[in-house]
Amino acid sequence: MQDTTLCLRVGHLLRYSMSDSNTTDFINPSTFILLGIPGLEAAYIWISIPFCAMYAIAVLGNFTILFIVKRESSLHEPMFYFLCMLAVTDLIVSTSTLPKMLSIFWFNSREISFSACLTQMYFIACLSTMESGILMAMAFDRYVAICHPLRHSTILTNSVVAKIGLAVVLRSCILTLPYPFLARRWPYCRTNIIPHPYCGHIAVVTLACADIRISSYYGLFVLFSVIGMDVVFITVSYTQILRAIFHLPTKDARLKTFGTCVSHLCAILAFYIPDFFSSLTQRFGHNVPRHFLVLIASVNLLVPPVLHPIIYGVRTKQIRARLLQLFTHKET
Repeated sequence: MQDTTLCLRVGHLLRYSMSDSNTTDFINPSTFILLGIPGLEAAYIWISIPFCAMYAIAVLGNFTILFIVKRESSLHEPMFYFLCMLAVTDLIVSTSTLPKMLSIFWFNSREISFSACLTQMYFIACLSTMESGILMAMAFDRYVAICHPLRHSTILTNSVVAKIGLAVVLRSCILTLPYPFLARRWPYCRTNIIPHPYCGHIAVVTLACADIRISSYYGLFVLFSVIGMDVVFITVSYTQILRAIFHLPTKDARLKTFGTCVSHLCAILAFYIPDFFSSLTQRFGHNVPRHFLVLIASVNLLVPPVLHPIIYGVRTKQIRARLLQLFTHKET
């Protein structure tokens, strides 16, 4: 019975695509059809439960960080400014994808307009690049704070922090602009069915009946030259930080600082490893099951927004103290 239902559903989508292809050349299709996670349709309700829970945690956690930092003037420091940028980025990237995913899982609402699809593609690419830049800025802040503590306030002044933040935003917005412009150029004469729950760059352009190597190569250029350089800078920063930690005078200080750095590194790895894996396997992993690729790519958008408020927020002494003060209504 389930197989019959699935066949009817796929057949309906194929007929939709074929009927549209008879009336338009798909150079600019009016809508795309998001399939969700192909092969796991029977488990959509169960998949939606952790997805919905993670989205709720991400929204609550990141809004809490923004509220506490805005309210407490003592937290108006470079580290917390970068943390607020990260929180805003996480909120936008999760909100631009999760509601549509849940509408597919719960209501079978698969259609998305061509313009909305390209807009979502741009937001995902732009915000992912921006998040990488923010993590690099936070690594630099930690490097200065631990390796040059006496010069931290003179190196990272408010104007320097503002310039770093502006540079990260402009770099991300400009470098990812070609994604939707190139995608709009291609003719879509095969189908308008996207086997994903959101409009990822490669998932969309692979539908084009044209040579899309320029899109693929540009995506790899951004991945390795921009995000890859961020990884190199973060690696160098934390290498210097770890060297400084082992020269701290007391064992307690070494263990405390080392524990904080390890948690930060875990959050960084949780962002970069799935991102690189997803980007490369979508281009070259032809033997990897599609439902596995799509699931990893979808989880990759959700896990960092959930982890960041916990690792950078709750585990940070100042924010944890203010959070406890909020709940207990006591002055610290």
